[in-house]
Amino acid sequence: MLNSRFLPLLSLLFAAPAFAAPAFNSGDAGFVFVTAVLVLLMSLPGLALFYGGLAQSKNVLSVLMQVFSVAALVGVIFILYGYSFTFTDGQRFNSFIGSGEKAFLQNVTTDSLVGTVPEYVYIFFMLTFAAITPALITGAVAERVKFSAVLVFITIWATLDYLPLAHMAWGGGWMAALSVQDFAGGNVVHINAGIASLVAAAALGRRHHFGTAALIPHNMTMTLTGGALLTLGWLGFCGGCALAINGFAMLVVLNTLLGAFGGALAWMAIEWRRQQKPSLLGVVSGAVAGLVGITPACGYVGPVGAICVGALTAPCCLFAVQLIKHRLRLDDAFDVFALHGVGGIVGGLLTPFFALAALGGSGFIAGRSLWQQLVVNGSAILFSLLFSAVASWIALKITARLCNGLRVDRQDELEGLDLTAHGEAGYHQGN
Repeated sequence: MLNSRFLPLLSLLFAAPAFAAPAFNSGDAGFVFVTAVLVLLMSLPGLALFYGGLAQSKNVLSVLMQVFSVAALVGVIFILYGYSFTFTDGQRFNSFIGSGEKAFLQNVTTDSLVGTVPEYVYIFFMLTFAAITPALITGAVAERVKFSAVLVFITIWATLDYLPLAHMAWGGGWMAALSVQDFAGGNVVHINAGIASLVAAAALGRRHHFGTAALIPHNMTMTLTGGALLTLGWLGFCGGCALAINGFAMLVVLNTLLGAFGGALAWMAIEWRRQQKPSLLGVVSGAVAGLVGITPACGYVGPVGAICVGALTAPCCLFAVQLIKHRLRLDDAFDVFALHGVGGIVGGLLTPFFALAALGGSGFIAGRSLWQQLVVNGSAILFSLLFSAVASWIALKITARLCNGLRVDRQDELEGLDLTAHGEAGYHQGN
């Protein structure tokens, strides 16, 4: 008969292992909530003010209106069916799209968790991503697009483009299984919106007086304010993707800020050398370019690598601005493709290099080499480019048919969309 002293030991040896389900963590929940608020700040008022200042004074309210309305529209779409089709199991079609299991947020309760945070907090966080992505596109078509066309196009585009791509990358689709090094949405947000912006700008055509008159920003103070709010909100955009408050999340936040600073200084240095006068617009644009570049890399690189990614991305975006507007003469009004599309591509390709352990990065998954990771990242980028281009073209074609064209009349454009589309004026003489 066994000695009773050995029974506790035997029970431990032969007991089935216990795996505890993730438990609610109030610190993580509070962190993700705050970062969601910061991402919302990026759209309202950050992006609205950034774009508003870049517009002509006669169109400032139309730009503000488009950004706010798109954020509201997509937020509602996300709750009605967007969250469900992005973040549920699509069963036989799961590689490309989720299911309607959580449409209208059914089957979501106050007790359900995603990791250690309440599912409602996670929904709020991901809603802010869905809201800002299509809002970026309004900057490409500003000052000549019908307001009705904006709303119809965004509804179709969010459904045909954003939701499937987000599921493929984040919701358990085929891209999620590739271990693409894209921490916070370089493909789903920036490349996606950038390509859509380029396609939309080409379909809409150039603004009247483009290339013959100076279509300069009317209020750089407003643009700086918006750019600063974008920079602040971006810390939550990237940092919140850690879904927990810990040292890693703080590294991501620091990397995000350093990417912005590296991009701002690089753009300023090039502009200073070429024109002998560094501009405020250049510094703000460089910061945005650096932020876009660091978005895929922020969870894989070290602080010095983050500076390098921002500093290398900004010159590529600056070159793209000049190529698209001055050589190709495509009227992407506020350079959305040059900053977000090109910045996302460059950042995604730079990520594996600065993820190398020798350069302070986290390295790659077991057994994968630099070149293998680069092929994976490049393949995901190429697919995102093609998918966005096709889906955006389809959405534009449907919108043009439903709205009897995409552009306002010539006279309305010359008079300004503030008055002709919304019956308001941003500025009044004598005030």
